[in-house]
Amino acid sequence: MRVVQNAQMKLGEVDISEIKFDLRSRDDIPKILRGLQHLYINVPLREAVFALLESDIAPEVNKRNGRPGMTLWNILVCGVLRLDLNIDYDRLYELVNQHRTLRQMLGHSLYDEKAYAYQTLVDNVGRRSPAKAVRLLCR
Repeated sequence: MRVVQNAQMKLGEVDISEIKFDLRSRDDIPKILRGLQHLYINVPLREAVFALLESDIAPEVNKRNGRPGMTLWNILVCGVLRLDLNIDYDRLYELVNQHRTLRQMLGHSLYDEKAYAYQTLVDNVGRRSPAKAVRLLCR
């Protein structure tokens, strides 16, 4: 069972459209996250991307049954980061569990200590092929 994003925000969680970035930063992670923030704010584009993601992940799976797993938004954010930064799963694991702004983008508050398991990232993010992700984002 996959959801695009949890509808109910948790205590201390910041809405993705309200996340503030250091505009002076020359690092590539804030630039990628700002691009994802734009995608999130642009509702027609976001819906088109999630429709493609849903059809790509498991079209034959009943979306109403099973355990929740990662949301489509989390899979998209992690997949885009992995491809744009050209990183392995070990670095992705470290980023999603330790990078404060990235954790806000994934829907976690400062007080949320949920950690992503390495194998969860491999199983969920690893299903995307680079060519499919490029097609997905360039459409």
